[in-house]
This record gives sequence, C-alpha cells and structure tokens, in this order.
Amino acid sequence: MDQAALRAGISPDAIVSPAAFVAPGASIAAGCRIGPGCVVGPDCVLEEGVELLAHVVLDGRVRLGAGVKVFPFATIGLPPQDLKYKGQPTGVAIGARTQVREHATIHRGSVGGDGWTRVGSDCLIMCVVHIGHDCRIGDGVILVNNIMLAGHVEIGDFAFIQGGAAVQQFVRIGRMALVAGMSGVERNVLPFGRVKGYRAKLHGLNTIAMRRRLGLSKEQVMTVARAVHDLYRGGRPEEHVAAVAAAHPGNPHVAEVLDFARDRGRHGLCPFGRLGEDDELDG
Repeated sequence: MDQAALRAGISPDAIVSPAAFVAPGASIAAGCRIGPGCVVGPDCVLEEGVELLAHVVLDGRVRLGAGVKVFPFATIGLPPQDLKYKGQPTGVAIGARTQVREHATIHRGSVGGDGWTRVGSDCLIMCVVHIGHDCRIGDGVILVNNIMLAGHVEIGDFAFIQGGAAVQQFVRIGRMALVAGMSGVERNVLPFGRVKGYRAKLHGLNTIAMRRRLGLSKEQVMTVARAVHDLYRGGRPEEHVAAVAAAHPGNPHVAEVLDFARDRGRHGLCPFGRLGEDDELDG
C-alpha cells in the first residue's frame, strides 16, 4: 500500500482498481472493492464490504453501510436540485446491504431539512431511480425502475413502489404500502394501502404483504380493511379518526393506520378510488 493510499484512509484489505480515484480523506474499510472509473470524494465513508462495481461517483458527505453494492453509472451525494442550496456540507447515508442499480441518482440533503438524505438497510433501488434531497427511505423498501421521488419524500419500511411512479415533494408513504406502476402520488398513502392511477387513489390494501410479512389471517386483514373503509366513509378521513379508534380498541395495525392519518402533513391522504374487478379492500 503506497503512502497516497494510506493518506486516503484505505484499508490494506480493500481492493481498489488503479483506474479508480479515491480522494485523500475518504475512509475505505476492509473488504471493500472499488472498480475502474469510480470516483470517491474526500468526505465519503465506506463501511466493511462495500462494492462499487465501475464508474460510480460518490460526492459530498456519503456514508455507505456494510455490504452496500452500487452498480455502474450510479451517482450518490451530488448536490441537490434546489436553487436555495449554496454548497453547505450536507450528505447521504445508506444502510447495510442495500443495492443501488445502474444510473440511479441519490442527491445529498439540503438546508431545508436536517441536511441528510437517508436510505435504510436491505433496500433495492433499481435502475434509473431518482431519490431527491432530504428523502427518508425505510428498511426493505423496493423502488422499481424509473421511479422519481421529489425532495422530502418519506417512505416506510417494506413499501413497494412499482416502475415509473412519481411522488410529489413532502408526500409520506406508509409502511408496507404498495404504489402501482406509472402512478402519480400527490397525497399521503396509508400504511398497508394500495394506490394507483394518474392521480393516485386508494384501491385497497396490500393484503399479500400483510399476510406474508406480518402473518395476519384473512379475518385480521378484514378488520383493518373495515377500519380503513370507515375512515373514508364521507367527509375527510382525518375527521373520522376518533370514531374508528373507538370501534377498534387495542388493534395495533388499525392504530398504526390511524396514527398516520392524524398527521395529515401538507397534502392529506390519497382519496378513495372506485373499486374495480382487480381491486379488493377486504382481503
């Protein structure tokens, strides 16, 4: 290991292509692999076993958790697309074992948030996904090809966003929600909700995830479905939270939905859509 590598903080157990550039000041842990054409900036931290395949660019304050794998032509930590940003030292943090596929872009945070864009552990970020500044992505989230997330979007654990969907800034998507491909999400999506459409509407629950991941029975899923139906029964859903809570005391999954609904944020909840042949609300 030459002195330049040592100054750069590269572990002797890391493998760095001679065709890669790692700036002095970067921290590269044991077991990392950095392929040809990669550029790693001086404020980047790669934990054990991170792999950058080729032509990956990391810039700004970037921290990649153990076992993260980044595929060619992805960029992480470049400045946000925010005209208010003036070069402040913001960053991106990505949890362990997440995969970032080709041409994905994950921008650093802005001064409009806490300065960090965060992606959880065990996520799959597929090709050409854009994650805007200050987004908060939970664990186990799957973002399919060509998804566009504007700034400050929040996505709960194990949510599944299908290809080509677009999510407006400051929208929240709850845990285990499912967003259908090509949907435009302008309002918040309840935990376990399933939304679709050019202007996305609620068309049921993600019953498969509720059964497989949570182990709920059909009857338990139907209880949550009835609570969601009552929440939307006339008027704004936020107005019915107290009544639904009283009707379902002690149910943790209903409570999770209602806690989410209470905090309407900037956009409120997605409206209820008309059920069609391929929709189900009762599991």
